[in-house]
Amino acid sequence: MGSTGEGGFGRRDLIKRSAALGLITTPAMGFLSACASGGEAATNGPGKAAVTRENPFGVAKGGKLDVVVFKGGFGDDYAKAWEASFDKKWGTTSSHLGTQEIAAKLQPRFNGGNPPDVVDDAGAQAIKIDVLAKGGQLADLTPVLDAPSLDDPARKVRDLLIPGTVEQGTQGGKFVALNYVYTVFGFWYSGKLFKEKGWTEPKTWDQFLDVCTKARDAGIGGLAHQGKYPYYINVVIMDLIAKKGGLDAVKAIDNLEPNAFADNPAALAAVEAVYEVVEKGLLMAGTNGLTHTESQTAWNQYKAAFIPSGSWLENEQLKQTPEDFDMKFLPVPLLPHSKLPFEAIRAGAGEPFIVPEKAANKPAGLEFLRSMLSREWSTVFAQQANSLTVLKDGVDPGVSLRPGTRSAVAAVKAAGSNTFQYLYPDWYSEMDTEIQNASNELMAKRIQPKEWIKRAQAAVDKAAKDPNAKNNRRS
Repeated sequence: MGSTGEGGFGRRDLIKRSAALGLITTPAMGFLSACASGGEAATNGPGKAAVTRENPFGVAKGGKLDVVVFKGGFGDDYAKAWEASFDKKWGTTSSHLGTQEIAAKLQPRFNGGNPPDVVDDAGAQAIKIDVLAKGGQLADLTPVLDAPSLDDPARKVRDLLIPGTVEQGTQGGKFVALNYVYTVFGFWYSGKLFKEKGWTEPKTWDQFLDVCTKARDAGIGGLAHQGKYPYYINVVIMDLIAKKGGLDAVKAIDNLEPNAFADNPAALAAVEAVYEVVEKGLLMAGTNGLTHTESQTAWNQYKAAFIPSGSWLENEQLKQTPEDFDMKFLPVPLLPHSKLPFEAIRAGAGEPFIVPEKAANKPAGLEFLRSMLSREWSTVFAQQANSLTVLKDGVDPGVSLRPGTRSAVAAVKAAGSNTFQYLYPDWYSEMDTEIQNASNELMAKRIQPKEWIKRAQAAVDKAAKDPNAKNNRRS
């Protein structure tokens, strides 16, 4: 999910950074109504050139390209480099906006029928993908998948993507969002701190609690979390459910099963495990009231042993991370009798890029996304944003990666086929928000684990009444 919050995610709304934070507010519902009624279509398009194998979407030379990206954990320098490359090749003139206020900046433009040509719709203030899809505001990106790859024209773009990329960006049976960043989720720690304290990387939850206890006794918080954005602590809860209950538990939640949380021993065990950290006083002091960047900066100052996040964390914290910090990734440790191994991780596509249906230069928007899925542009992203993309082998050999990114790459290799990903945050954003709200109450000790289960299941049951739910199924 790219990264979220004021300084990054999404991913981060994975992200998103992918990303699925914030409430479905009254303005958002008004936006949905506006989507349904539509607006005047943009009429300032540049026309269309002949469609050829080299120009599969008919991009006209000399047109304009309007790009808006979420300027969070990944920054936006990579996008500026992309735009310069695109303009050089196609003779276009790009306009660029990097912002964290995606909804505030773009909602009026979508409502008015003059949206940008390419949008990185991530962050805490993203416009929910499911809301845009229901309003008919997203272009079908299937032609991008079926276009020839820029690196190997004998192969289609879809053949070069990591598994799950298309599924992650599909709404109601149509591929509408290119989740571009290959994101790994879990805990992070300082290799330097662990070496100084003689702590060993925990593989079980009991070992995790032991390190947290040693940290507390040394005057350091055990676990920091981004309290004002419960998306992050949900990474821990949901990963524990997946690892203890296996892939069937993940699918039950995404498929809105009536027992997805209720009467699910794996779900209750996961919530109780996280609540134990709270009850034993192992949280970093004050973390419940901090933003993601505040908590992460305190962690960078060695005020906590662990923090949960996606792999955008390293780039987001570049300025706050000491040179010798030695950032390390840790898969969420195992509860007893878990069905998945310790090495299993949540990993997959995040940071959704979209082409609006009413984009003034839709051909250029589609070509821009095809270019993103070239090794050249993927390598630019890895260098500028310190993260990997969904393009298989998408980084040129010899490119130097920072410690946290190297650690994440090693974790992906160790996991092998033992990776999983949840789709419900993209499919049912309101359900995701309600589960996050329950987690916020849990971490503040205002509700108990069984009440969390009750609220999460109620959110599932409510989402199941959505008419579009029948089109969102995992097998």
